[in-house]
Amino acid sequence: MITEDRILVEGGWRAPASRETVQVISPSTEGVIGQVPDVGPADVDAAVKGARRSFDEGVWRRRSVEERTDVLGRALDMLEPQIEEIGKLVTGQMGLPTSMSGQVLASGIATGRYFLDVARNEPVSEVRRGQTLAVVVREPVGVVASIAPWNGPFNSSITKIFPALAAGCGMVYKPAPETPLDSFPVVEALLAAGVPAGVLNLVTGGGDTGRALVAHPGVDKVSFTGSTATGREIGGECGRSFKRMQLELGGKSAAIVLDDADLSISLPGLAGGAFFNTGQVCASYSRILAPRSRFDEVAEAMVAAAESFVVGDPFDPATTLGPLVSQRQRERVEHAIATGIDEGAKVVAGGGRPDGLEKGWYMQPTVFVGASNAMTISREEIFGPVAVLLPYDTVEEAVAIANDSDYGLHGAVFTTDEERAAQVAAGVRTGSFSVNSYTYNVEAPFGGVKASGVGRDTGREGLTSFYELKTINITPGMEPLYGA
Repeated sequence: MITEDRILVEGGWRAPASRETVQVISPSTEGVIGQVPDVGPADVDAAVKGARRSFDEGVWRRRSVEERTDVLGRALDMLEPQIEEIGKLVTGQMGLPTSMSGQVLASGIATGRYFLDVARNEPVSEVRRGQTLAVVVREPVGVVASIAPWNGPFNSSITKIFPALAAGCGMVYKPAPETPLDSFPVVEALLAAGVPAGVLNLVTGGGDTGRALVAHPGVDKVSFTGSTATGREIGGECGRSFKRMQLELGGKSAAIVLDDADLSISLPGLAGGAFFNTGQVCASYSRILAPRSRFDEVAEAMVAAAESFVVGDPFDPATTLGPLVSQRQRERVEHAIATGIDEGAKVVAGGGRPDGLEKGWYMQPTVFVGASNAMTISREEIFGPVAVLLPYDTVEEAVAIANDSDYGLHGAVFTTDEERAAQVAAGVRTGSFSVNSYTYNVEAPFGGVKASGVGRDTGREGLTSFYELKTINITPGMEPLYGA
């Protein structure tokens, strides 16, 4: 068992004021594997004030981009040899199979390096010549409160911490209460690499900790990834105090299979999009739209794909699908499946708990047919290994079904006709879209429209979102001061 009895606030590790704790539960054994502080308002206040003080004093933001990215690059160099050990923490906390964790965490390191490259190549000032001469300056937005999800903890710490620090911000980072353990080695690497005291703060805890952080008047921006319900709460608080916000929320993404699709090529993307990480992905293909003329063929292929996953102990190298993160999450998925059956849909694969796995919050990959887009399983995010197959007659109808959703995070089309792929991609209203694949591209902006959120987490935009723009109207003689 790993016991962390410290938080990072005001420049150093210390015991929290609160004696409350959060237990970290293994989703595969249901046993306690760790414990962290459940900090209260006093510790949140100290963390924000520490970040605020360091930001106002300029100990980090006044350094050049090159100096900041050198420090952050050293941290990534320190983390890379720890991937295997940190991967075990991730597997233990949320059940990502070890057969995948090395690749997933390595992609997180690569994402961090990508952000540093963007920072080095993104100009921090630009002279604009018109009727009036002006320079537009990018300045760090201020103190950032970053609140991470549990479904990809290590990678979330990279995408939340590194671009904000590269831009010169101060910050308070709060990992999810289900998966806090891997955040400690990340923060330790950043401190060892040379991030100054007070710039980065780490607090742990549940929903009340997050609320205190979001509401704190010393926070300039909130970066949150999680449920749409929590995002609405955060959006309301940020709106009242005019905080900047970046919200990456839920999804109910539709993958449209066209009538010319080659299923032998399409199936890996469809199945991976539906079931990767036990379906605990906001961008998963939870709705799969198939032409009525090929519906049975697509359904049979998805059933075979669902049944091919090896569900079991995530530490077993043979496992390809681990448990759901918590008992609450499994109960939520089971309730969604029962609701789908009650509303008239038919389960053709999975639908229950796997045999022989009495311990752990396991769930079979599940495929529904006989559903409509009006059913609850087609409208609400399930966040589990559940795919709903929906028929359509025309491509226009398929696009309309895909758009008939409160969400707009991801989507896909599978076809051998690139012109038709482009037409479908243009017609679906969503923040990101994939053709013949299930792709999370960190070098392009990722985020949602409608109830899927506000802002973008990756690409150049993922870094520049931590800048505030300032216009300075200047005289001609001042141009050389800004590198013109």
